[in-house]
Amino acid sequence: MDELKQQQPILLKKGAEASLYVSNWHGRKALVKIRMPKKYRPESLDKQIRSYRTIHEGQLLHQAKGAGVATPLIFMIDVPEATIIMEYIEGVQVKQQLNMVQKEGRREICLNLGGLIGKLHKENLIHGDLTTSNMIIDNQGKIFLLDFGLGEKNVALEAKGVDLHLLKRALQSTHFSFWETCFKDVLTGYRLVAGGELTEKVYEKISEIEKRGRYIEERRQ
Repeated sequence: MDELKQQQPILLKKGAEASLYVSNWHGRKALVKIRMPKKYRPESLDKQIRSYRTIHEGQLLHQAKGAGVATPLIFMIDVPEATIIMEYIEGVQVKQQLNMVQKEGRREICLNLGGLIGKLHKENLIHGDLTTSNMIIDNQGKIFLLDFGLGEKNVALEAKGVDLHLLKRALQSTHFSFWETCFKDVLTGYRLVAGGELTEKVYEKISEIEKRGRYIEERRQ
């Protein structure tokens, strides 16, 4: 951590739970994720929560890589400082890339993306925040999944349904003119990896989640 302290890391993003900085780690461009203290929590509890989430995210990144999903290489985890120093992935967000390519290009991206999610779910790994902003396509066309801060290990269909439902919502809000085709291709890629049985069960769960959401919205109105 001494090397980082001697530099002036550049703030990339300030989130509710953590801040992201771009820095240099022994000659390599690095992304530094720091979970900031929360003053509304007792200090000992806050330290425990931040330490646990830091360790847990590191484990999920490692497990995802083991499942065949590209994730940033971890350089160092500093548990007392609730900090993860990892590889900085050069590339373009899937959010941007989907708007830059034609139909066939979007189909290839979404098929690959569905396959990656299928690999995670086969190992009962849940990303927890599947948006096209948390995915980077590098210069070789490889898709990297980022930010497993809300992820977990969970065998439940509900968790897998929520994962894909979040992605569906992200596509609807960000890529509204072609989201249906994209999500269909994601499910096709998912099926090729996860199999038809799991895909059908997860798809049914997505429909159930959406029905619950509509019911709650109707009650509010």
